[in-house]
Amino acid sequence: MKSLMPISLLALFASIAEYTPGDADTLRDTIDQQTKAVESKMIAWRRDIHQNPELGFLEVRASALVAQHLKALGYEVREKVAQTGVVAVLKGGKPGPVVAFRADMDALPLTEEVDLPFASKVKTRWQGRETGVMHACGHDAHTAILMAAAEVFAKMRSELPGTVKLIFQPAEEGVQSANQLGGALSMIREGALTDPRPEAIFGLHVTAPGPSGTIFYRAGGYMAGANNFRITVKGRGTHGARPWAGVDPIVLAAQIVLGLQTIESRQVDVTSDPSVLTVGMFNAGSRAFDEKVESTIVDSHDGANQIQHLHWDMETSHEWESLIPTICANVLSRQSMPVTLARKFLKFTTWR
Repeated sequence: MKSLMPISLLALFASIAEYTPGDADTLRDTIDQQTKAVESKMIAWRRDIHQNPELGFLEVRASALVAQHLKALGYEVREKVAQTGVVAVLKGGKPGPVVAFRADMDALPLTEEVDLPFASKVKTRWQGRETGVMHACGHDAHTAILMAAAEVFAKMRSELPGTVKLIFQPAEEGVQSANQLGGALSMIREGALTDPRPEAIFGLHVTAPGPSGTIFYRAGGYMAGANNFRITVKGRGTHGARPWAGVDPIVLAAQIVLGLQTIESRQVDVTSDPSVLTVGMFNAGSRAFDEKVESTIVDSHDGANQIQHLHWDMETSHEWESLIPTICANVLSRQSMPVTLARKFLKFTTWR
């Protein structure tokens, strides 16, 4: 992580206010000095959070670390927003807009396999299986970067034109229960965007492909949204040595996985509506000679299988809700034996 990261946040905030060229140069120099001073702490925070990852709505340690730091800097801090979220406000010394900055805090149910002194050793159970917990998507960096920016904001409080609002979000990666809202909607429903209401919100996401110290941005959608889905194919059990006596759901499910790939390649105009369909989890059977009763293609609650998209509206939602079941029905209709298909989609959300 480079000090350019918190500099970028401050520069975005400063750009909203009116500055003369000379004032802007002075502000930039001050920001540069302050960010260099906090850089070593930012790296230490990131490594500490990385070594102690927590899953969505379980970010108790991380949120406590954030809240303690912000309180010491003089922020008005609200804790336990959507269970483990943190919202903080700092009023600047000059009049101006309310600008918010957001960072996510949760980790993923993955096992870290790198040899680093601050690698995660945390274990948990997720969807009935033992797994590691790891910051594999950069949320440790996001949290540390915003904590560092918060310190620079506080030190420059008298020069800030307006009010800074910081939002540390839990559960960005999703939740285990299909009936539970994710962190963003949960925080919004608990008033994270009110009192005061921000006029603009900035967030960032680290990325490996780009050169270090470089910021990429664009108007409109940049990071894809995602909707998860689950398909369960039920066949008729039989002994593995007599497959003709039953209906093998594993073979059917495999055909469905292949059929789903034709949606993106043949049915969706990805030039006008960029999207990706991923089947990332396929569970089936227990041993070669067991009765094969059920094949679960997708676990719908952990994000293993997703439709990722840049543009999403109700028309797109209805299209996808039709395309996936149609593929499944077409595969199953070719079988001479009766087969039932149980399909379950998470709620498709329209963002405006």
